[in-house]
Amino acid sequence: MKTLLEIREKAKLFLSKYDIYLYPVLKFILALAAFLLINNHVGFMKKLDNPGISLVLALLCSFLPVNVTAVFGAILILLHTYALSIEVFAITFVVFAVMFLLFFRTAPKYGYLLLLTPIAFVVKIPYVVPLAMGLTATPTAAVPVACGTVVYFLLHYLGMNIAMLGGTQNGTVTEKITYLLDNVLNNKEMLLTVVAFALTIVVVYMIRRMSVDHAWTIAIVAGAVTDVIVLLAGSLVLGISPRLIAVIVGSLVSAVLAFILQLVVFSLDYTRTEYVQFEDDEYYYYVKAVPKISITVSEKKVKKINTHKKTSSGRKKSSSPRR
Repeated sequence: MKTLLEIREKAKLFLSKYDIYLYPVLKFILALAAFLLINNHVGFMKKLDNPGISLVLALLCSFLPVNVTAVFGAILILLHTYALSIEVFAITFVVFAVMFLLFFRTAPKYGYLLLLTPIAFVVKIPYVVPLAMGLTATPTAAVPVACGTVVYFLLHYLGMNIAMLGGTQNGTVTEKITYLLDNVLNNKEMLLTVVAFALTIVVVYMIRRMSVDHAWTIAIVAGAVTDVIVLLAGSLVLGISPRLIAVIVGSLVSAVLAFILQLVVFSLDYTRTEYVQFEDDEYYYYVKAVPKISITVSEKKVKKINTHKKTSSGRKKSSSPRR
């Protein structure tokens, strides 16, 4: 525990010292991962399906706000869908327009979630997103998390149904639009995931704000259990094939990552809890004060040792005492 706290304090010092360089690097990595993910799933326009273009766009986004990176990602998806078919482009454009209007209206400061949520799905740990947002954000974060979930399912579906959606010989315009709406916007698994993530964020947020001891730990456990129950029970009710092992293992891994996040962001020493009472002219106040766990990072000190110079005969020089 002490070692982890020392690592945390050293990381804080490092970030505070080099944040002007680290934040652009982190934005570059996030943007590059998002653009490569898009090209991997919907690389229909060959001119854009190039790692070099993704690299250049990521370099540009490293100096821009994260919300601009999300907009660039949406434009990249739209260009790829246009190369697939005009019907897919039209539906995708409407979906993105609604999502961005909702996002910029409710939670514009959580733009990074539009990029992180699809990436979390790809690396098989999507359940960490609602847990982390419940711990560090507000319930409005459910909006960008839901939008990111829709983006992932859209990309996944388009990548799996190129033959059906592309070309003019594979059905009429009405058939393609109906097929796309039924399998993307009315996707039961996607809607269930959105509801489960939203409930998890609300449950974790409400519990971690309570004044009970170890509220964050209880919130993580309750959030993970809520996510599992909603996903599995909803799968049975909606007739979806439940992914029991994937959900349970993913939730356990996400809970472990959430506990690490708790250690980094919110570490309290409940053994030194104090209760304070005071009053003014109108109210009487009862205050519970829990100190944060803090640790002083030990600094390495180099001790210099002066040695006597030796003569050519190997003996030490000695100064004769003054008389």
